[in-house]
Amino acid sequence: MRYLSDILEGVPATELQGAYDMEISAIVFDSRKVIPGALFVAVKGTVVDGHDYIEQAVKDGASAVICENLPAHTVGEVAFIMVANCAIALGQIAANFYNNPSSQLKLVGVTGTNGKTTVATLLYQLFTDLGYKCGLLSTVENKINGEVIPATHTTPDPVALNSLLDEMVIKGCDYCFMEVSSHAVAQHRIAGLCFSGGIFTNLTHDHLDYHKTFDNYLKAKKAFFDALPKSAFALTNIDDRNGNIMLQNTKAHKKTYALKSMADYRAKILENQFGGLLLNIDNDEVWFKMVGSFNAYNLLAVYATAMLLEQDKAKVLTSLSKLTGAEGRFDYIISTNKVIGIVDYAHTPDAVQNVLSTIHDIRKGNEKVITVIGCGGDRDKTKRPIMAKVACQWSDKVILTSDNPRSEVPEDIIKDMEAGVDPSNQRKTISITNRHEAIKTACHLANPGDIILLAGKGHEKYQEIKAVRNHFDDKEELLKHFNQLVN
Repeated sequence: MRYLSDILEGVPATELQGAYDMEISAIVFDSRKVIPGALFVAVKGTVVDGHDYIEQAVKDGASAVICENLPAHTVGEVAFIMVANCAIALGQIAANFYNNPSSQLKLVGVTGTNGKTTVATLLYQLFTDLGYKCGLLSTVENKINGEVIPATHTTPDPVALNSLLDEMVIKGCDYCFMEVSSHAVAQHRIAGLCFSGGIFTNLTHDHLDYHKTFDNYLKAKKAFFDALPKSAFALTNIDDRNGNIMLQNTKAHKKTYALKSMADYRAKILENQFGGLLLNIDNDEVWFKMVGSFNAYNLLAVYATAMLLEQDKAKVLTSLSKLTGAEGRFDYIISTNKVIGIVDYAHTPDAVQNVLSTIHDIRKGNEKVITVIGCGGDRDKTKRPIMAKVACQWSDKVILTSDNPRSEVPEDIIKDMEAGVDPSNQRKTISITNRHEAIKTACHLANPGDIILLAGKGHEKYQEIKAVRNHFDDKEELLKHFNQLVN
């Protein structure tokens, strides 16, 4: 338990009613989770307003309430604290409740459209290999010293986030590497955290269903860097046209990395094949197990971060050369009859093009590229025709199918995608709603040497249809059909 006065440290309150020295048992922003002695924070969400549940929270035992507007009726023994923004206050309150764990380790955030998971995962793997105790907060999974904790969001809510960071501190972690999503920045989920560094990977078309405009999306990413302290570093991909924008107002120490431009940290691709990448990275030639120019950027970002965190260059490059990155990111297998299958999380137009252009660069000539691709339901609809168009431009055969339809009708999503298929590409495009059948068809169409790309789901082990998550694993499906072809 912590005293309310300690929890409110650094939180600008506009009005206070009631006792100030009570003990608080928990921080809660969901009224259904209130326990006796809890502090309820009435956050205004995208769907519901926590102010509508203050009365219920008090009935269920909340001892204090954080709100932007006082309710019509207040209870004498309950403390009411008014603030300008409950979402921002929640972050600081959660940090205070858990004794500000982010200031007790080195917390590095990774943001951008593509590459966040790979960069954060590689950093976790690298620093673990270098002998440090580390934490990881990512889309795929959360980890504390090797212990896996399932991830439900790219960036958890402030209470869950600080609880995880607190556990990392208790278990002796030196570093934590976390993905920072644009949603998390816009919703103030990272408010109250103390970052030692921030990394920008790239920015392309995504999440416009939430942010509405690309400018809003850009500003959300930039806000992360604007908030970094002087003691932190801000590392940006200067080859991305938005890379410099991230650094414009930051107080942090500015550093850049690039493959094409002049930068503080540079690399050049010498060889790119299914076996891996040969890079000249800061004048050292190193062979890496990962594939593609997009992974050259990811590896360079990780290397640069390690240098900024004052690690030994030779040890870093040696360790990085052994790593394979995150599950479901250019994850490939080869069947006994030499068909190559690639599973990748690519779910934006730019990510799809990156993966397919990498395949194009590696292929030797006559192999067909068969792409199985869908788009998620209840998400940005404007990218659907673009993704189909990109897939057709870079593939010999395209199968449009379901991803996670969620509450939408799968056939409607596919129709949105079909709108992006040029008349000249319609003959090489087929639509199969059932993803099982789409993958099976791709395997039957493939000849030895051909390449099958399953795009969109990557590491996910489910398919969400009408609010129900059914088990579905792209890699598992691919292996099953590869085995059937042999038998």
